[in-house]
Amino acid sequence: MKRLASTGALSSAALFSIALFSIVLAGCGEAGLLDGVGDRTRQYVQGDQVPTTTLVTVVAGTGDEGLVAATDVQWFNDDLANQMEGSPQEVVSGVWQRELRSRFVQSSRTEIALALPGIMFPDLVPESVRWITSQLVFDETTGVLDPDTTAAFGMWTADPYQSATTRLGVLRVGRAAEDLLPTRSAIVPIIVPDGISLGWTEAGHRYELFCRSDISEELCFDVANSAALLSGLLP
Repeated sequence: MKRLASTGALSSAALFSIALFSIVLAGCGEAGLLDGVGDRTRQYVQGDQVPTTTLVTVVAGTGDEGLVAATDVQWFNDDLANQMEGSPQEVVSGVWQRELRSRFVQSSRTEIALALPGIMFPDLVPESVRWITSQLVFDETTGVLDPDTTAAFGMWTADPYQSATTRLGVLRVGRAAEDLLPTRSAIVPIIVPDGISLGWTEAGHRYELFCRSDISEELCFDVANSAALLSGLLP
């Protein structure tokens, strides 16, 4: 794991924030935070539709591992009915009212980009990823976004929510401390059960990318380093 010694230096505030974020969430491992998320809304989103398999072109990679454009794979909630528009507050309120049954609410990438201006998502994902799921995450007592985890994304090799073994990666996004610099911090890796967790901050958001051990640490870093504005990755 030579990457562990070459990630660069962070300010003490940034390091503490990322490390705390990663330690808390890494305990969930690959099978924790998003287990069952969306199960109750799957039929609401997709009905009985049988997903189709789409071939995508490998555009980059490391050794024998390839990366494909995130815009070339299928986003689970792109066709979600009654999608919200307007200001961040209007979108957040509308999405919460649409579901109310779960703090993890299925949301389209457009809704998430509107609700969280400046949020980033990897431009490149592992070549075996076929589906991306996306949720806004709420505080159930207030109906506003949970500051610790405001959004969550799953990267799946097959039809989402059918089996946890097909979830190759998870990206969790929260709010960063106000005193952190707006530029992207160095990426802090933490080895966790079944994979690796990469943490960083940028422009008011805190990110934790979990990659299952099926892909290499180097490729996981490539995914993290490709993060771009989600608003630029919309359909």
